[in-house]
Amino acid sequence: MASLGHIAVGMAAARVYRRKQTPRWSIVTSMVVWSFVSMLPDADVIGFRFGIAYGDPWGHRGVTHSLAFSLLLGLAIGGLGMAFRLPPVRTAILASAVLASHALLDTLTDGGLGCALLWPFDLTRYFAPHTPVPVAPIGRAFFSDRGLQVALTELLLFAPLLVYALWPRRRKGAV
Repeated sequence: MASLGHIAVGMAAARVYRRKQTPRWSIVTSMVVWSFVSMLPDADVIGFRFGIAYGDPWGHRGVTHSLAFSLLLGLAIGGLGMAFRLPPVRTAILASAVLASHALLDTLTDGGLGCALLWPFDLTRYFAPHTPVPVAPIGRAFFSDRGLQVALTELLLFAPLLVYALWPRRRKGAV
């Protein structure tokens, strides 16, 4: 994916998280933080610089794209949330869901090696039965005609989440 879909998930998660809660910071800050959480599994691309091959367990879409990683990192984020006086269970659940969505969305792409969803129990890389999302070029290659095509496709596919995230909310007491 070109990451626009992951960012849309993070933005929508910020809206969900803030419902029925007194905001501690702006919606924009929340959207940036949750979008960052949504993108965390792709930190594995740093491994390319250190000679880690794409298909290795610690390679791209390996360990960091597993459901176990999503759960463990989500729990850690929930614990970290306590330092900011955020509800730890609610934060951990949403963080785990957002992180897992990254891997599940990546299985919908039409390229790469798939995602190691069941690591550490199984190193098999999985794709969804239907792969409607074109795989994005990695690195500088993203800034090409192909990268633009993928970005526009993702904007179209994830438009409902973006609309949900950006739709103006009524203030309490407003008619």
